[in-house]
Amino acid sequence: MASIIDSGVTPAREGMIMPRNNHREVFVYNKTKETFLGLRVKVADTVLGRMVGLLGKRNLRPDGGAWIVPANAIHTFGMLFPIDVVLIDKGFKVVALREVVRPFSLTRPIFRAESVIELPAHSIFRSRTEVGDQLMIERHGAGPPSTPDTVEDVSGRTQCLP
Repeated sequence: MASIIDSGVTPAREGMIMPRNNHREVFVYNKTKETFLGLRVKVADTVLGRMVGLLGKRNLRPDGGAWIVPANAIHTFGMLFPIDVVLIDKGFKVVALREVVRPFSLTRPIFRAESVIELPAHSIFRSRTEVGDQLMIERHGAGPPSTPDTVEDVSGRTQCLP
């Protein structure tokens, strides 16, 4: 659980994991397969961010994506390109996959899912991701490195040791 706290992800309500608003980009790593799904995945954890998601974008960077929190289904109305969709539970375990979801589609809800990761088409295939795989989601630039006389507390502030 330490990687979740260190990653800039905090509990929002009982049992629910949500990213902090001040860290807008994360990477998604499949610990089970030891592969990356995305290196520059934008966090969509506000009402507006969840509604907009990838809408209006002409394409998606090969290492990009969107992490929609909370969500258990998505639509691609208004999108111009197909995407892969990874649905994960509160512990970042993959509970469902949707490959090459075409524009103007709707996925059915997966009630075990707490959030959804939208990725470029074929990302699931390239990373060999399967249902049951354990993901790690962490923010970029975890902060200044700790030195022997300083330590970073849970809130991200650097504190001097006595």
